[in-house]
Amino acid sequence: MTVSSSAPSAANEFNGRLAFITGAGSGIGAATARLLARRGASLALADIDEAAAHTVAGEIAQEGGRAIAFRVDVGDPRSVEDAVARAAASHGGLDLAVNAAGITGALTPCGDYDLDAWHRIVNINLAGVFFCMRFQIPQMVRRGGGAIVNLSSIMGSNAMAGTVAYTASKHGVEGATKAAALDYADKGIRVNAVAPGYVDTPLIARRKAEAHERMVALHPMGRIAQPGEIAQLIAFLLSPQAAFITGSVHMADGGYSAR
Repeated sequence: MTVSSSAPSAANEFNGRLAFITGAGSGIGAATARLLARRGASLALADIDEAAAHTVAGEIAQEGGRAIAFRVDVGDPRSVEDAVARAAASHGGLDLAVNAAGITGALTPCGDYDLDAWHRIVNINLAGVFFCMRFQIPQMVRRGGGAIVNLSSIMGSNAMAGTVAYTASKHGVEGATKAAALDYADKGIRVNAVAPGYVDTPLIARRKAEAHERMVALHPMGRIAQPGEIAQLIAFLLSPQAAFITGSVHMADGGYSAR
């Protein structure tokens, strides 16, 4: 099999493309933004922490990339609609999206779970992904195609005691991903999900040493992931190399789910 010389290299495969990324101020979202920028994409960075999003945008600009930043509350559909519209207007359309914003919660048995905590987690993690796709997809339809990656988790296909809201939200993300993929498979829009194990993000870094060791022990590879490792998988799924992949969930969990 030969590869056409006209195929884009990894260094420029996203040239001319605009990527909208939520949760872009830290962790997986920030790592993905930096990677896509290095590969030629223009970035619209969305985060509830606007200062963090602007910091990442500034770092990308210092390296010669192109990025704008917005404060976005993914649990508020009007906030999402406005940011997506502004991002698309800045570039003449939207090509790529990574919906990485999400939160966890306290470990609490289902029968004792706080109702406000349930609504907050499900609204941000699940409804937030729907709101994002709801307003990203029409922009991509007008563009003639696109690709979306939603962030799930090992809790999208597994479960852990005390995580009823988080687990339900991530199971929902995987279902919504598959349904949206079927809705737009014939419109040139691919929708996939990535399901990481524990990742070395600021949230994890704040855990006590003994809790960190327990998390590491859950992964047969004997460590947790780095955000850049997850970003590499996301970039692949957004790229032309994944042109026949849609409606699927891709694990990046160090063997967690293989046990």
